[in-house]
Amino acid sequence: MVLIAAAVCTKNGKVIISRQFVEMTKARIEGLLAAFPKLMTAGKQHTYVETDSVRYVYQPLEKLYMLLITTKASNILEDLETLRLFSKVIPEYCHSLEEKEILDNAFNLIFAFDEIVALGYRESVNLAQIKTFVEMDSHEEKVYQAVRQTQEREARQKMREKAKELQRQRMESAKRGTSAGMGRSSGGFSSDGFGSSGGSMSGINAPSIEIDNKPILPKPQKPISRNALKLGGKSKDVDSFVDQLKSEGEKIVNLTPTPASSNQAVANAKAKIISDIHTESIHLKLEDKLVVRIGRDGGLQQFELSGLLTLRITDENLGRIKVQLQNDDTHGIQLQTHPNVDKELFKTRSIIGLKNPSKPFPLNTDVGVLKWRFVSLDDSAIPLTINCWPSENGEGGCDVSIEYELEALHLELQDVTIVIPLPVNVQPNVVEYHGTYNYDSRKHILQWSIPVIDGPNRMGSMEFSCSSSIPGDFFPVQATFVSKNPYVALKAKDVTLVDDESSVKFSAETLLFVDKYEIV
Repeated sequence: MVLIAAAVCTKNGKVIISRQFVEMTKARIEGLLAAFPKLMTAGKQHTYVETDSVRYVYQPLEKLYMLLITTKASNILEDLETLRLFSKVIPEYCHSLEEKEILDNAFNLIFAFDEIVALGYRESVNLAQIKTFVEMDSHEEKVYQAVRQTQEREARQKMREKAKELQRQRMESAKRGTSAGMGRSSGGFSSDGFGSSGGSMSGINAPSIEIDNKPILPKPQKPISRNALKLGGKSKDVDSFVDQLKSEGEKIVNLTPTPASSNQAVANAKAKIISDIHTESIHLKLEDKLVVRIGRDGGLQQFELSGLLTLRITDENLGRIKVQLQNDDTHGIQLQTHPNVDKELFKTRSIIGLKNPSKPFPLNTDVGVLKWRFVSLDDSAIPLTINCWPSENGEGGCDVSIEYELEALHLELQDVTIVIPLPVNVQPNVVEYHGTYNYDSRKHILQWSIPVIDGPNRMGSMEFSCSSSIPGDFFPVQATFVSKNPYVALKAKDVTLVDDESSVKFSAETLLFVDKYEIV
């Protein structure tokens, strides 16, 4: 037989995937596929239909067709046998016979098609052999992985010793007074009001506050007690080992989920929250941004909170105002006002007002008036703890238990997504979970989604197992979420006019979002 092409299409003739096995122009193949639905005869059941030049052999698969295009000289019995093998391959790689599922597994299907037919002729293979060929299980690869694990363990020991030495140096530096500090603001006012500035916190368009490019020294890190039941710890050993392999010329595949997808999820969640807020002529926006890095074995490695309060006025009659803030902070957050804001007034009375009360705030512009920063290595600062506990099951795989707990009970986290990396071509068997989950076979990740985490629903867990895996395959774990409640205990209490101290109506929005939240 000579098989020209194999395709999966809908009953309306829409081609989902197609694989060509002989030399033929793209236009010719598209023309043959487009002609198939027109040749179908209503009310009659056949397994093939012929034209002057080709034969269509097909089999219904619920709402789809498995279609083979062959020459008229091919053996129809062989064609039908090949068609049955193609039809068995589809459900082997797709959980359901839906168009989306076919597209998600398109590459696996095409690889399987190539094992069945080569240069237009059927290969002598069965379904079990096709699965083996596509999986490409390699004994040499397993040996290499075992050697690599041994090397990683040795490298970890060396890196722990180096980390202790660096920690001692940081503590000595701290005693000499080289601890972290906030960068000074370099922004200023133009001659007629607020000047546009180029920088503030990432992701916030506030034209009034700048941060210069002076480096900020990290705070000295305290000794960390290792606790296997809590996430955290100074563990950059694997990253350093991988960097060493790269320097030696090894090709390392990065399976860490790309930040683009997580950033898009955060942006969508932020837009959803902001769209529900009614704005007045005076609108205040308070945004917190979190960067958190926790070790898998215990201890906080990095916690940085940066925030910005912006003011937007759309009525020129309300340009000369003062904003009364209520500051109930207990963390020791560092606050910094814009250079043209009266600092003494803010320090003594927590009021945002201009140094020159006769000048108004800019109109129709998001004006940054106050920024803050908080850096800590205290575990109590973590708003959401995530404990990922993979353990080897004695069968070459791992059983994974992962749980979360809300520590900052004043927060209500929305659209929470926890992303767990997985070994290549290993599908997890999820046995217990809260919320929903999705396995992405292309990115090799398991996405665990929880709509809301708050006081009444502060804890949750998931359990799954994976074959052909080691505990290190499931890190780093990444999380994204947003919250209408800010991390800082800071809010706008009142807005008054400068002239008569009368209160005016205003609207306010608060938002906490994640820039990076990972367990390494």
